[in-house]
Amino acid sequence: MSYRAKAKKDQSQTDLESPANTSRRAFLGTFSGVAAAAMAAGAIGLEPLIDTKSAVAHASDNDSGERAEQSFKIRLKAARNERNLPTPLHLTNGDEALYPNRIGNFCKGLPHNGLGLVDPGAYQSLLDALASGEPEDFERISMGGNVGLVNPQSGLAFDLEGTDSHQLAMGPPPAVASAERAGEAVEDYWMALLRDVNFTRYNGDPLALQASDELSRLSDFRGPKVGGRVTPQTLFRGFTPGDLAGPYVSQFLFKTVDFGAVTVPQKYNTYLPLSNGGTDYMTHADSWLAVQNGTGPFGRNRIDPTPRYIRNGRDLSAYVHIDVLFQAYFVAALWLMGNGAPLNPGNPYGSNFLTSKSRTQVGFGTFGNPHIAALLAEVATRALKAVWYEKWFVHRTVRPEEFGGLVHFTRTGEASHPLHPDILNSRAVDLVFQRNGAYMMPHAFPEGCPQHPAYGAGHATVAGACATLVKAFFDDSFVLSQITDIVQASDDGLSLVSYTGSDAGQITVGGEMNKIAANVGIGRNHAAVHWRSDYADSLVLGEAVAISILRDQRATYNEQFSGFTFTKFDGTKITV
Repeated sequence: MSYRAKAKKDQSQTDLESPANTSRRAFLGTFSGVAAAAMAAGAIGLEPLIDTKSAVAHASDNDSGERAEQSFKIRLKAARNERNLPTPLHLTNGDEALYPNRIGNFCKGLPHNGLGLVDPGAYQSLLDALASGEPEDFERISMGGNVGLVNPQSGLAFDLEGTDSHQLAMGPPPAVASAERAGEAVEDYWMALLRDVNFTRYNGDPLALQASDELSRLSDFRGPKVGGRVTPQTLFRGFTPGDLAGPYVSQFLFKTVDFGAVTVPQKYNTYLPLSNGGTDYMTHADSWLAVQNGTGPFGRNRIDPTPRYIRNGRDLSAYVHIDVLFQAYFVAALWLMGNGAPLNPGNPYGSNFLTSKSRTQVGFGTFGNPHIAALLAEVATRALKAVWYEKWFVHRTVRPEEFGGLVHFTRTGEASHPLHPDILNSRAVDLVFQRNGAYMMPHAFPEGCPQHPAYGAGHATVAGACATLVKAFFDDSFVLSQITDIVQASDDGLSLVSYTGSDAGQITVGGEMNKIAANVGIGRNHAAVHWRSDYADSLVLGEAVAISILRDQRATYNEQFSGFTFTKFDGTKITV
């Protein structure tokens, strides 16, 4: 057994032996509400990576050895600093040890019985592979159909920049029987019911008003509130102040953007609503069970022949179904570059790309357009490796569709699962039954969720990482109305109309980057493939990844650079 595989086996035992009753919010509070290794962002006094003010580089034929030695020392100091970061305890919610039938854990793709309970031997074959880390053991996992598990071995991959994925932590997620998980499930059921209602109509829509009322009365619901209550203005929004200002959809998902010489209006191929031939999926036990066994999908989304601006949850679901994971933030950066948004004051070349503090130079490969554009893709890969470790090797958390099966079989009396009364007595669940004749959670995608566990969320971790980079490179306090009109989609999604709310002047670059991260992360919830905690906790995991990469890169610049200062998701400022 390799040293890496042995380490994984030892860690797996630690995870399973963690206290089942550990408070998830207490854990997060211990680390100021962020991923544990966010401490790596400079707060723990890491030694400087370079002893001089800049990385002096005098490359020539005569000193190539000196340059190589300097490069080695920079890498070595960075590696030592990363090694010396404290390794956090990866706490689980205890469900895997508590329930031998694995009802609290992700099992999709493995064989199930008629009530949707996973075959114990098949689940053990998955645990065996995760414990050993050996590639051949992953080939021995007992599968129920023809759909493969999504890349569990990426959770074992190393990176040569930024904090190693195993030194970052999140969780524990809500337990399957908890009031918080029930609250998240009620929210997902309401999202499914409201998929075709435009965000601009929430204030007057009867279902949106019912959703706001029920979510307000739940025992433990963590979504944003005003005066202790969920309102149509806060419904299904993110947790930062920027998420609550202005339209539901970020300006960066509306604005026309130039991809080089190509001008692209952001109209998208969306899915037809239920009223016009569209479909929700896995609404009955037979199709649900087939998908759990890995033999789906059944059907395919019907595409609206007319591209539209994003108006509602179904449109947003269509966007996050097939987006390139860093797409939204790359588009946002391109729009900011092309429309004169000021750069972060810490940029050594000045406040924009057109003028420079330097008499003779402008930024390009460092501190310029190519730097930020390429870095968005680069950090996305690191974010995925970090969250894939959490998904497969720590938490293995149940997906909403699996939880919906627990609700269905409990409500029909075919099984008795330990679910919180808030979900079993939910008005949303009753309305879904009235619509479909079953209590399954309706999905926007025919295949349901992807073939990997819920917590953390890949989209949301990448969102946290990429949004953090954009906030670092641009002035995140800049008010967007200084350079553009604030808009939202028309009712039919064919045009953009002015937003006339009194909070238009509160819409900033940083706020809209937080919002676009929420649109993508919570957009996956609109499709019923993720939970609110997947979005909220994964953002800060991605943020920690991005901060660690920015910190490592700072050591490589030749420019005199005092660091980027920006606002984190928890509202605090940091300089990296």
